[in-house]
Amino acid sequence: MDKKIKKTVIITGYKCNNMCQFCIDEHRRDIRDKNTREIMEEMILARERGTTYLELIGGETSIRSDVLDLLKHAKGLGFQTIAMATNGRMLSYNKFAEQIVEAGLTDLIFSIHGHNEELHDKLTRVKGSYIQLMNGFENVKELLGLRRIGTNTTIVKENYPYVDKIGTMLHEMGVRNSEFIFVDPTCGGAHDNFDAYVPRISDAAPYIRKCLDIGKKGGAYHWTIRYVPLCYFQEYLDQISELGEVETFETEHLAPDFQNFDVEGSRKKVGRSRPEKCKPCKLYDKCEGVWNDYLKNYGDTELKPIL
Repeated sequence: MDKKIKKTVIITGYKCNNMCQFCIDEHRRDIRDKNTREIMEEMILARERGTTYLELIGGETSIRSDVLDLLKHAKGLGFQTIAMATNGRMLSYNKFAEQIVEAGLTDLIFSIHGHNEELHDKLTRVKGSYIQLMNGFENVKELLGLRRIGTNTTIVKENYPYVDKIGTMLHEMGVRNSEFIFVDPTCGGAHDNFDAYVPRISDAAPYIRKCLDIGKKGGAYHWTIRYVPLCYFQEYLDQISELGEVETFETEHLAPDFQNFDVEGSRKKVGRSRPEKCKPCKLYDKCEGVWNDYLKNYGDTELKPIL
């Protein structure tokens, strides 16, 4: 790719209608959400910086009373992609699903953490959230088409043995754009309850590899794993989110409580590390390592440099 895509992710606020056990934003719920004017101004400045790809995330952006106005504003500014990450519950209302597409939304990323109602609802701590998500998926599938729909799944202790089943379900639903995310224990629920939510990479990796195979064999155009050390996935380098991301995007995150104008570069400097033992690894320069909090709790004995 000759020129990277300039991507701006606006975190509109942290309020949400789910209560996911592992959520990184668990302690940010009381932070004031941005108002309409603030978000619209951020969009204008992002376009002036050359952004063509806009993503709105929360919390849960779809529960905002101004979400249609925000999407219309983004459309008017001429963003090529206007995406939103969502738990999908509001999309179960067909009229609302129609309205957000008409307002300018081009892409949706559904967060789904279980292959059935029992597991998903347990992790979101909201009974009925799975059924609403699935209804929302069906509504939007008719409006946007499957090519414009993606999913993300956070991998935690309770669902990692089923991640290949989640992958199978998504593939059968027609999804060909899925990201599986090893839980971030830097802050929030997974930080405070590390032992309860963060699996060992060595335990989760076999299930993740099975899941990645589903996408690879099924012809998915984007079916990736994020936040894992490459030593467990050396045969899946084309399915490592960060490796593709650094080649494709220049990303900035604009939140109510922080701004990060170098997302790809900051992970290595702040959140993740490569221990000394990893230096001889032939993938050392490509690998972003593991979360610092993971190393504090589990150490580095699982990491196996590829020589």
